[in-house]
Amino acid sequence: MLSATCLKGLNPADYRPHELHGAGRDWPQTNCYVDLWIEVLHSMGYAPEAALGFTLLQDFEGDQFTFFKFPPEDLELLFGLRVQELAIYDSVEKHALQQLSRGNLVLAEVDGFYLPDTSGTSYRVSHVKTTIAINHLDLESRCLHYFHNAGYYSLSKDDYSGIFRSNGDDESGALFPYVEFVKQAAVKPVMNLSVVLELFRRHLANRPISNPVRSYQLAFPEHIGSLTQHSMEYFHLYTFNLLRQLGANFELLGSHLAWLELHGEAGLDNAKGISNELAGSAKTLQFQLARAVNHKRFESFAKALDPAALLYDQLMDVLVGRYGPC
Repeated sequence: MLSATCLKGLNPADYRPHELHGAGRDWPQTNCYVDLWIEVLHSMGYAPEAALGFTLLQDFEGDQFTFFKFPPEDLELLFGLRVQELAIYDSVEKHALQQLSRGNLVLAEVDGFYLPDTSGTSYRVSHVKTTIAINHLDLESRCLHYFHNAGYYSLSKDDYSGIFRSNGDDESGALFPYVEFVKQAAVKPVMNLSVVLELFRRHLANRPISNPVRSYQLAFPEHIGSLTQHSMEYFHLYTFNLLRQLGANFELLGSHLAWLELHGEAGLDNAKGISNELAGSAKTLQFQLARAVNHKRFESFAKALDPAALLYDQLMDVLVGRYGPC
């Protein structure tokens, strides 16, 4: 066996991303794990919007906003997809081929240095950890097709060798990467509005105790020193893990509310509007922070977080008032 494909009929050359990655959105990319799952679910024929209720859980974690992900239990409940760790004791290449031949996608942590779709950022420039979903693998031609960020791509030759650490570099002492595989349950679950709403209520009940935007505002003075002492590369990493995660999270929540509305939940226009306004506010805050760093004056940025904090309170008041609990 020299090649295997999990999802048939996909071609990187003419692949069309899901509308959640449309150019007209405030945050067309969120984070690598959520983005690839949006495209995986889309390619499997599922609606990724139905599974976005977990965005209610986003909190401020002291140094970052939650790096939000599709919870494995949600994926299994809604779509019958079981995400399991793939134990690596041989080469990732051999394990991936075996799983693909069994109809299982393979999710692997790899080095973005070898991913052509990141041209202009990390490709052949910097070594960064990211996650891809391998869908097609051909050992003979040294080619693979993979989901990453907002699309479906291919790589080959030297990039293939780099991804699988077979490029001759000294890897002594290197740890095996973290790898998962996606297995379809024997019985496909019935995914309907009532199931999605029950999950939505569960996540709402487990929302943060305190307003996460306000928590960030209170912690921000402790971040100023690092923002002034480090390079712009640090600034970009900082905003990715704070303002992008904040904004992208609530734009996805707005898309989830739109899906609920489309499937029979009337009267969600207000909540949907607040979610999208909060997402747009985070984008504006990113530009304001860039100016604050440039001028080394941060008082106006801390105050600028007030509207976003108020939007969060308004949103939770609306959703709790409708779906509980108190």
